[in-house]
Formats: sequence, structure tokens, C-alpha cells
Amino acid sequence: MFCGVVCVILASVTALSARHSLRPARLLPDAASEPRVRQALAQLGTNTATITDEQVRISEIPAPPFREAARGEYVAKLLASAGLKVHTDEVGNVVGERTGSSPGDLVMLAAHLDTVFPVGTDVHVRREDGRLYGPGISDNATGLAALVAVARAMHDAEIETRSTILFVADVGEEGEGNLRGMRKLVETYRKQLRCVIALDGSSTDYVTTAALASRRVEITVTGPGGHSWSDFGAPNPIHALARGVARFVKMPVSDNPRTTFNVGEIQGGTSVNSIPAKASLKVDLRSESETELGKLETRFRETIQAGVDEENAASRERGVSAKPLSVTATVLGVRPGGELPANSPLLAAVHAADDYLGNRSRIERSSTDANIPLAAGIPAVSIGAGGRSSGAHSSNESYDPAGRELGLRRVLLALLGMAGIDSAAH
Repeated sequence: MFCGVVCVILASVTALSARHSLRPARLLPDAASEPRVRQALAQLGTNTATITDEQVRISEIPAPPFREAARGEYVAKLLASAGLKVHTDEVGNVVGERTGSSPGDLVMLAAHLDTVFPVGTDVHVRREDGRLYGPGISDNATGLAALVAVARAMHDAEIETRSTILFVADVGEEGEGNLRGMRKLVETYRKQLRCVIALDGSSTDYVTTAALASRRVEITVTGPGGHSWSDFGAPNPIHALARGVARFVKMPVSDNPRTTFNVGEIQGGTSVNSIPAKASLKVDLRSESETELGKLETRFRETIQAGVDEENAASRERGVSAKPLSVTATVLGVRPGGELPANSPLLAAVHAADDYLGNRSRIERSSTDANIPLAAGIPAVSIGAGGRSSGAHSSNESYDPAGRELGLRRVLLALLGMAGIDSAAH
């Protein structure tokens, strides 16, 4: 009978669900007693160089926001080569299906395709002293490489599961993508979806179980424009935004629940000696509390409007007869909050894998693909895929593959802990 480490994980998870305990017992049996799992775990350890090479190839296919198709096509071929039935949905998500003995019961393992880097970014990866350097090399080429590696290890070891596993490379996780890929996946599979494990970056030091709520807003100010000399005093959209931002950044924000803001982009104007006819800015607002987030957005809108009003008033005081400035606001993205219960079987599966592998991890809150299922009441976590990284979202992003097998094995064991082994198939 095919039962060993994964069956122990399943037993721990089942017992946890029944007892509502916070932590399963430490796993004691040797993984060697589970031949097919042992084979898959060994493959993930011995094939790390090949997995790293694949990660480089993935990373060197540009995947700017809303332009993930080329990378998606490549990952689709990799998933198909791992024996999966692959299709691409209407928003660009690549879905590889590995049918279980209970095909209507779905477990999803996902890694996002997109990067934060715009079109034209040099994504060539260089190797230096065993480390990889390149935009997006860890976030999220690491997750994508792990997605493929785990699918391939399960295929080669002929591991059969009770739940059907969806191996997904999804679009739109970063920035203004607004989690559109995961939104579509939850919409499509919600009734059958038992849980989601999102692979994001490399770290094995934490498990993201709480979704950080965020809102992205664009403010655009328009006016008559004019010449910097002859039309001096006409209301200036950039001046108005500057007045508003100066007010906003002086306002206190909550430390508990933690709340943050960032004005990340300002655009406007055509030349240094022209009063611009239009200017805009984009702001990122985040909070552990939906209530605080709502308050912060309200204050942001009010302070920007106050800056515009002040600029219009200054123009009138100068005696300039000009059309006043107007303001429009556009919500670019809303990421809902949510939290995985501490007694969740999914968290138990991750902890059981950690215990077996001797890994220590802490609970974290972040903004990831897990936000969407968590907000919908579907158990979800986001975890790293192994190795070490630095400089995420920067041109100096780097990744060290040393020790990546820990992350890969952790992913496999947590996944099997939720999907279940179909021992009858063997």
C-alpha cells in the first residue's frame, strides 16, 4: 500500500481539522518508505542545475504588464511536456490539468507570469559567482520554474492524487494587472476549488496567510495651459498636484493596523516653458484594515482636491481670467483583504512539510495572488519556491539557487498534503 510521509501529512491535516489545533505533530517516518514520493523528492534535489537553467530561459522571455503571452506560450509547452492537459483561457492564464481520482475536487498550484518591468527592459540574465542577475529573475521566474519542476517530478514518479491538480501560470499579478488572472481563475473554478497555493519569489522563511488590502488610484488634473511668461498666473495642474501631495504626505497614518501610501508616478507637461494643460499621478494605498484603507483613500482624494482648490484660488488672486482646473479620479486596482484561519488544513499541510524538512517559517501578511481566493473564502497561501533573492522589482534583482531543493520539496509535500495520494491507483 502506497503510504508514508504524505499519508502522515494527510493524517496530521485531518486530525488538525478535527481538533482545531494550531499545529500538527512533527513528522517522524522517513520519506524513503514512500517510493514514489521519495523518487520525486530526489529528482527535485538532483535536477536543481537543470531547473535553474530553465528559470533563466523563462526569465529572458519578456513579460511586461499585460504582455505575458510569449512567456505563457513557452510555459504552456513545458507543462505539456510534464504530461498535463494544457489550455490558455480568455485572459491569458495557462492552465495545466493533472486529473485525480476525484476530478471534481480541485487543488491549484499557481505562479504568476508577469513582471513589473516595462516593454524594452533588458531581461538578459548574467551569472556571476553562482548568482543570477536580471529583472524578474526571482519574481517570478523562480515560481514558474518551480511550477514546472514539481509537475515534472510528479509525472516522472507516476504519483497519482485524489484531487485534480491545476498547475497554473497566471497573468496580471503585478501592479495595474490588478490580479486579473487569479480573479478569472476563481470565477471559473470557485465551486470546485478546495485551495490555492501561490508560488511567489524564493523565500522559505515565511507563509503568507493574510491578504494585504490595497487600492491604486490615478488622479488627473486638467486646465487651460499656456505660456510660462505671458500666461503666468494661469492655474497649473502640476502645481495643484504638488500642493495636494504636500498636504497628503503630512497626514498621519495608522501604525496598528499598519497603513501605508506611496505616490509612485507623476506625469504631465510638454516643455519647461509651457504651463501644462494636464498632469496626473498614481498612488498606492495599503492597509491591514479595509476600514483604514477606506479612510486613507478618502483623505487622499480630499487633500488633492484641496490642492486644486488652492491653485485655482491663487490664480484668481492674481487677477487671471482663465478656466479653472478640474479633477478626475480613476481607480486602477482594488486588492481585497482576507485571512486564512490558524486552524486551516492548508496551513497544517505547509507546517507539516516544514516540520518534515526541518524548515522554520513565520506567518506573514502581503499582497499576492492569494488575496483573491482568501477574499472569496477559499483557503489560500503564498510561499516561496526556494533559494535566496534580493532586489525584487529593481534592475539589480538577483537570485542564488543554492539550497533551492528545500523550497521545491516543501512545495511538493504541501501540495500532496492537500491533493491526497490515491493509493488505490498503485
